[in-house]
Amino acid sequence: MTTNKHVNAWIDEMAALTKPDKIVWIDGSEEQAEQLRAQACSTGELIKLNQELLPNCYLHRTAINDVARVEDRTFICTRKKEDAGTINNWMDPQECYAKLSKLYDGSMKGQTMYVIPYSMGVVGSDFAKIGIELTDSIYVVLNMLIMTRVGTKVVDALGDSPDFIKGLHARADLDEQNRYICHFPEDNTIWSVNSGYGGNVLLGKKCFALRIASYLGRKEGWMAEHMLILGVEYPDGEIKYVSAAFPSACGKTNLAMLIPPEYYKKKGYKVWCVGDDIAWLRVGEDGRLWAVNPENGFFGVAPGTNSKSNPNALATTMRDTIFTNVVHDLDNNTVWWEGLNDNPPANAIDWKGNKWDYTKYDKKDKSTCGAHPNSRFTALAKNCPCISSEFDSLTGVPISAIIFGGRRAKTAPLVYQSRDWQHGTFVGSIMASETTAAAAGAVGVVRRDPMAMRPFVGYDMGDYWAHWLEMGKKIPNPPKIFHVNWFRTDDEGHFIWPGFGDNMRVLMWILDRCEGKVDAQETAIGYVPNPEDINIDGLDLTIDTVKELLTVDKESWKADLSNIKEFYAGIGARVPKEMYDELAILEANLNK
Repeated sequence: MTTNKHVNAWIDEMAALTKPDKIVWIDGSEEQAEQLRAQACSTGELIKLNQELLPNCYLHRTAINDVARVEDRTFICTRKKEDAGTINNWMDPQECYAKLSKLYDGSMKGQTMYVIPYSMGVVGSDFAKIGIELTDSIYVVLNMLIMTRVGTKVVDALGDSPDFIKGLHARADLDEQNRYICHFPEDNTIWSVNSGYGGNVLLGKKCFALRIASYLGRKEGWMAEHMLILGVEYPDGEIKYVSAAFPSACGKTNLAMLIPPEYYKKKGYKVWCVGDDIAWLRVGEDGRLWAVNPENGFFGVAPGTNSKSNPNALATTMRDTIFTNVVHDLDNNTVWWEGLNDNPPANAIDWKGNKWDYTKYDKKDKSTCGAHPNSRFTALAKNCPCISSEFDSLTGVPISAIIFGGRRAKTAPLVYQSRDWQHGTFVGSIMASETTAAAAGAVGVVRRDPMAMRPFVGYDMGDYWAHWLEMGKKIPNPPKIFHVNWFRTDDEGHFIWPGFGDNMRVLMWILDRCEGKVDAQETAIGYVPNPEDINIDGLDLTIDTVKELLTVDKESWKADLSNIKEFYAGIGARVPKEMYDELAILEANLNK
């Protein structure tokens, strides 16, 4: 399929190692994809669902020991250990290649090696980066066809260049003791073995688009971030874009596909989704920061997705979707998951492939779930009802605001603005959420997740913050940086802010701030809205409640300082001096 000697030499080398019976190039055509679906259905790798209710939709079950990303088996393999940082697992590259080569040796005997040429970003755009994934899994091929842009046009765009990310994946024995997801940023290489689960094997996603891309971004002067991108369209047709980073369980997908509340809908406001998970950002010719979503699809968590929580996400899954580890409703040949509706199927198979009795389901006991709590849907972004017309833009969209968020019961106010880019970088660096479920250990424990990138930075976290600071100097017209917290609670532990679509009310204040249309009060932590500037028309909230949501609880913040210092100490010697300067300013402000 290509005369590129760099590509062909590498494929020959990997085939000599894994020893497949044959090699098949993925050309991106519907005909080939349909043949692969039929083949996977004939072996039971996929189950074809009701084509009238769910056209071109399929169900897949992973191995029971292989249901989520495995952070403890994920490695950054740099020549110097300190370059991988203190948060990442590190292995020496030569040691890792030697160790994994033994696991790959002959792992594809009797099987087909599929060659997937794919582009992260629109093929041919300045943002785009090309990868080639070798895999023995049709499930991986079909998911990559949804999640990335695949086929001959990618090969043509690459031409004779050696500039591509080399990805090797083999299911091998699905042995969890020998499961490895290894990144070699200095070699543009990703190796994944003994897993068949999406997050570990769709190498374009977190592996390439964040871990490798964050390394490339630092080297080349751009940013790869774990951020959604959305556009707010005003009644006059103007659209303003924001990007936002949230740790898990903080409503990221819901915000990405937000439906405006009635008050704004009636006035003609709309919200458009550019991306739900990853943003690549570059400085444009106009001096602003421009962003693209490098992905082509959504790899979303199924449980809890329903017509109330996220109608746009649910609508997206109604065609051309692969469901992983959900309930199979045998009566309708459709799928179900906890939180979809109140009508669990009576005749069903659970995610493990066993008969499922919904009457035994106990909310408090995850082992009784029909769908795995991390079950997924892989769906085409273009099927989303609110997908942006700029989704396939070659230049991306200009970003007015960057928003960080976390889940804090008392500490962070509903929204505040950083003083400048450096302070905003500090705000991102101390991002945190509190644990909510007893199953995750003690409730209320603070977990720092800087920029929501803790598991995804491909190098040292201190160097990553330094790159943010460096980028700030390169953007003549930088976006303003904010922090939001939808999760403040009253003394009984109930959420005060309604959340979901009403989060748009906070977005509107943020955008007004970017335009200089509203003032704010300077506090110890940054700028906080005047309560009357948060629109609560149609909400069952008083202005006094808004004041409460916006208060800066100094004692909570003081208690947080020691936790921040401890976290910074754990990151180590590469934390930039500017971060400590900002920490000192915060401490001094709180003690005034």
